[in-house]
Amino acid sequence: QVQLVESGGGLVQPGGSLRLSCAASGITFSFYTMGWYRQAPGKQREYVASITSGDTTNYVDSVKGRFTISRDNTKNTLYLQMNSLKPEDTAVYYCNVNWRALPYWGRGTQVTVSS
Repeated sequence: QVQLVESGGGLVQPGGSLRLSCAASGITFSFYTMGWYRQAPGKQREYVASITSGDTTNYVDSVKGRFTISRDNTKNTLYLQMNSLKPEDTAVYYCNVNWRALPYWGRGTQVTVSS
């Protein structure tokens, strides 16, 4: 059974930083591309970043230069380092993996950027 558990969200002031984590189980973590998505109130869920099994990364334009995705295959954990946070980054952040052609999601972690 695939399980993804996000953590690390919270309230932060504009310009601040947070690091999100996603603990994965039920899959051979190192084999899979992992991704972060987010959903702001009243908006559709959107792609944020992804990292392949070979550590190739990709980002949505709005977070390039501010967010860094990484993985630790020894801990089966995905990370998202978020710097220079803006109010528009406020959202619930979800971890994602596509396993056997099906998308799996965690329950999400809330990130609120506000003064």
